[in-house]
This record gives sequence, C-alpha cells and structure tokens, in this order.
Amino acid sequence: MISKLKACAVVLLASACASTGGAADLLASGLDGFTVVNTANWSYAGGVVQASTGGAQPSVLVTKEDYQDFELTLEVYVSEEHNSGVFIRCSDRTNIQATNCYEINIFDKRPDQTFRTGGAPGFFKPLAQVDAAGKWNTLKIRAEGPHILAVFNGVTTIDSDGPLLSNGPIALQWGAGEVKFRSVRVKRLP
Repeated sequence: MISKLKACAVVLLASACASTGGAADLLASGLDGFTVVNTANWSYAGGVVQASTGGAQPSVLVTKEDYQDFELTLEVYVSEEHNSGVFIRCSDRTNIQATNCYEINIFDKRPDQTFRTGGAPGFFKPLAQVDAAGKWNTLKIRAEGPHILAVFNGVTTIDSDGPLLSNGPIALQWGAGEVKFRSVRVKRLP
C-alpha cells in the first residue's frame, strides 16, 4: 500500500513539474520581484499586474534578476488605445529604452507602423501583422545566443539574430492606455 502511495506521489509530482515546464512564475510574489522605473499606477491582484495611468515617460517593471538564454511566456491585455511592450536583454536596468534592449512591441497604432505590435523597434520588423487591442493575447519570446524568436498569438513575428547583449533583465512596459500582464513565466535554457 505504501509503495503504491509513493508511486502515485511521484506521478503527481512529475505531472505538476511538466505542467509548468520548469518555468518560474515572475508574478509569484506580486510586484516584489520587480523594480519600478518611472511613474505609473502599477498594481497587483489575482495574478494580474496592471497600470492605466502614469507620468510623461513610459514606466517599466524591471526584473531584479538577469536572464541569459531563456524562454518567456506571458499573457497581455491592452485597451483599444495603448502602448506597451516587453523588453529583454537590457544593458542598463535603470534606463530601459528600445535602443539598449530588444522591445517586443505591443503598439497596434504606432505612428510608424514599421515596428508595430510584434516587432522590435530599431532591430526587427514584424514578420506578420498582429493586433492586440481589446483581448488577452499570448506572447512567447525565446532568446538563445544571438537568436530572438517572438510568437504572438501563435504567429511568428520575429525569428532573427541580433547584435545586443546576451544577458540582462526583463521589463514589462506601460506607455499608454490600460495594460495588464498575467501568467508571466520564464524558463532558463541550458
């Protein structure tokens, strides 16, 4: 009987580990795992971090840890009017910019549509047009060596090598409108 219970416990533990794929939940401690750069009304409740107003400059939640090779998965919601993004491989955690990080953009109505939602301004034009407004979206970002892959709602928008650092924090951006993130998970790659 005890050996059957042990076998069941091993199976349940293996199933639980497989379901998360060894990924760490960046929102497991709410906002505690992040440093806020610039002003916004960031709040955390029910597994969702969100902001809807802020200062003149975009605000970002910057991870306290750096990540080298990784796979990041998350869900993001933005209102009709919005400006958001996910920054990776940033060289200066106190000055998060699209020039010193890759910003996987979430900005459907960007004035210059060249680097709209799914692209990385200054680095990668989106391979396909995707729209994010008014719904929950899935975003998967894989950074391995110089290679960056971004998949937005199942559509590959970036699949290219880039020149930036191979290490740095991850940052979630509020720039305008209502922005929400949930299920933010990162898995370090070997």
